[in-house]
Amino acid sequence: MTAERSRGFTLIELTVVLLIVVLGYAAIGINIGAGNQASQLQAAVRDLMSALRYARGQALISHREVAVAVNLAENSYQISNRDKVYQLPDDIELTLVIAQDEFKDEEIGQIRFYPDGSSSGGRITMDWGELSQRIDINWLSGKIDPMDSD
Repeated sequence: MTAERSRGFTLIELTVVLLIVVLGYAAIGINIGAGNQASQLQAAVRDLMSALRYARGQALISHREVAVAVNLAENSYQISNRDKVYQLPDDIELTLVIAQDEFKDEEIGQIRFYPDGSSSGGRITMDWGELSQRIDINWLSGKIDPMDSD
C-alpha cells in the first residue's frame, strides 16, 4: 500500500501569495491617493467657479453690483450678498491677480460683477503641490473660464 500524501499549501507559499497581494494593494492605494488630490483640486475649482457665476448672475438679475471676496490668508471666499464663508482645503495655495484697487488689504481681494454683465476681471490660480488650475475672469464680458496650468 502506498501512503497517501495530503495536498495543500505550505506556509512559505501562503506567505509569498500574501506578500504579493499586500504589494498590489499598496500600489493601488498610492495611485488612488494621487487621483484623490487631483479630484479635490478640481472640485474646489468647480465650487469657486460656481460662486463666481452665481455672483455674475445675481448682478445681472438684481441690477446691483455683486462681489466675490477671496481671502488668501484663510483660503476662503465669500459672496457679497451672502453671509456664508466658503472654505477651501488648506493644502491649496491661492494666487489672485486683480486690479490694485480691488484689494481691501494684503489678504483679501475682490472680483466685482456689474449689472451690465462686465466685471473688474482677474485671475485666480489654485496650486496643490505639482497640480495647478487657473480661473480667468474677463473684465469686459464677465465670462469665467477654467484653464489647466499644468
